[in-house]
Amino acid sequence: MWAPPVRGAAGLGCAVSASDAAGGGARSCSGVVLSRRLGLVLCHGVVFAPLLAAGAGRRARGWAWPRGGALLPRSLPPGARLRVLRPGPGPALEARLLLLACCAAFRDALAAALGPAEPWRFPAGDEEEPEAEGEAALRRLPWFALLAVPGLGEGPGLARLGAAAGLRLGQVLWVCGSPFGALCPDIFLNTLSCGVVSNLAGPSNALVLTDARCLPGTEGAGVFATCPDGPRLVGVVAAPLCCKAGQWVGLTLVCSLAHILDSLRGTLEGLADSQLACWPQLVVEPLGKAPEPGRQLLPPTVLVECGTVWGSGVAVKPRLVLTCRHVVSQDSAVCVRVRPSPETSSVINGRVVFATQDDSPFDIAVVELQESLLSFAEPVLASKFCEGEEVSVVGFGVFGQACGPSVTSGILSAVITVANKPVMLQTTCAVHGGSSGGPLFSTHSGELLGIVASNTKDNSIGAIYPHLNFSIPITILQPMVSEYSHTGNLSGFQELNRACESIKVVWRLQRKPTGVLHSKL
Repeated sequence: MWAPPVRGAAGLGCAVSASDAAGGGARSCSGVVLSRRLGLVLCHGVVFAPLLAAGAGRRARGWAWPRGGALLPRSLPPGARLRVLRPGPGPALEARLLLLACCAAFRDALAAALGPAEPWRFPAGDEEEPEAEGEAALRRLPWFALLAVPGLGEGPGLARLGAAAGLRLGQVLWVCGSPFGALCPDIFLNTLSCGVVSNLAGPSNALVLTDARCLPGTEGAGVFATCPDGPRLVGVVAAPLCCKAGQWVGLTLVCSLAHILDSLRGTLEGLADSQLACWPQLVVEPLGKAPEPGRQLLPPTVLVECGTVWGSGVAVKPRLVLTCRHVVSQDSAVCVRVRPSPETSSVINGRVVFATQDDSPFDIAVVELQESLLSFAEPVLASKFCEGEEVSVVGFGVFGQACGPSVTSGILSAVITVANKPVMLQTTCAVHGGSSGGPLFSTHSGELLGIVASNTKDNSIGAIYPHLNFSIPITILQPMVSEYSHTGNLSGFQELNRACESIKVVWRLQRKPTGVLHSKL
């Protein structure tokens, strides 16, 4: 099933290294071949940071990327050496820089998505420039480089390019990159990673967020979408690692290829370089119809706001939302925000009609809305669980408040039972602050499996692990929801407060927060 996209993506990957004339200041990253015949390679600009600092007569730590525009080859110091490692035998190929350009659309989309509320950091894996945050990140991440590399070898004349504007949440993506750049190419060159489109932002999806797992050195890696006629190159990795509020996010930032080419095009057309005669041939084509999941995942997912705290929720009836107890307060007004798209939203007020007690192992609250949700699609509730099945979490973590709900993929890694009844579901989806109360779906059937309650935290070092998380099985809640929706009787939910000690032992990893957070799990 995965052989065709692997075959098409892996053949276009490479590693790019840059150093000064004496071999100092060496740095490397991933790259993607746009054309073997014409010798064009695209990579991320971060590999040139030490050389740009040297060219400006500054120490690398003091180098500041320009706020926008483009940098020409003369920005590099004399004698700078660029090399490209490709698959197969043979030495690295000498390359020359054609242009460094800032993708303004990606930069602006990233600035809007990050927001000022919580600090973001983007580790660079480099001693001279260990990480960037705030304004420094917005300057560094949007830069991409076009290289001329004679002698790339035989193969397709041009890569098949696709427009990220056609991507959809939950769509499968492949990343072909080289972890650690040019280090040990026999082992790391053109390593593949697979994930889904987690979120989209900016005009024509200039910014793509994916849960494909990437490592340092995969900056510049090609990102491919699977299409009926083969894989299409739709983006380039800008940041394989992100940290939010001091915690690893486990998601990858991607810049739309179409926007990168647009940023390069205007400047390149003014340069007299025979290497650029191919520019009109670099055509970005529509993706066509994306493969659809078994059911639409987004309609039941809502943003739940209660005072300064926010999280996710899932609508199980037109006026009934399930969320987590720690997201809401029975003493505060609750607001449910429906985001059918990042551009539009509607707000419905509600009230908490039930919330479990603090000592209950089940972190659940029930919100009744003052009016019915429009275009409501009632989720199908699962009656059984299959360990190892592909699952998806939908919630407002990471960029959720700015861009709408995010989707992360994984498997149902464990079903924990007490007295032969499921009491906890464990998955490998990336779950973040703001995802609490969101739905866990079966990727293929679309059935609602559970309500996300928490991810894993190592209290000894304060580290959160987003790819190990826990949900409350919907089989526990289904009889209670049915009874309340038909009779208005909440007594069934009281069973959640009478859970036996064995269930409490299972969920004891979940502790009452010691302080109020803007977004909690």
